[in-house]
Amino acid sequence: MDAAIGKVFDSVSDFFSRAASASSDEFPLCDTDIISGCEKELAEAQKAQDEGRTKECIMRLSWALVHSKMPGDIQRGVAMLEASVVNDSSAMKLREKLYLLAVGYYRSGDYSRSRDCIERCLEVEPESGQAQTLKKAIEDRIVKDGVIGIGIAITAVGLVAGIAAAFVR
Repeated sequence: MDAAIGKVFDSVSDFFSRAASASSDEFPLCDTDIISGCEKELAEAQKAQDEGRTKECIMRLSWALVHSKMPGDIQRGVAMLEASVVNDSSAMKLREKLYLLAVGYYRSGDYSRSRDCIERCLEVEPESGQAQTLKKAIEDRIVKDGVIGIGIAITAVGLVAGIAAAFVR
């Protein structure tokens, strides 16, 4: 009986480790050197008090941060984008920021907020192929997570039933 329970645990853990390894996103990843370069560029623009260049540098740094391998960087990028989305009147810049914000939320695992941002992005520019592709990835991920949740619940019920049956014998 212990061997059977061990097999169940092994198969469940194999399933989830495969799911985790298959969950790597298709977004380009940014390393710390690029982020450092963007931060230096932003500091120089702020020092020169060049508002236009500062805004461009903030966008580049936000892009780099949400594409980072480090969760803390992704959160920093999301925070920067959230602050800048509020005061942007340009439709093109708003679309770019909403898309990057959706990427940041997606990479953070906050799929519902990511979906909200990408839907707002598509309201600004309905024909954006990039945004439509991300929306499909978000929806697929939400469905996949729902299926995994159901699988966990079914496995737990089966395990409890198996243990109860073993005690009854």
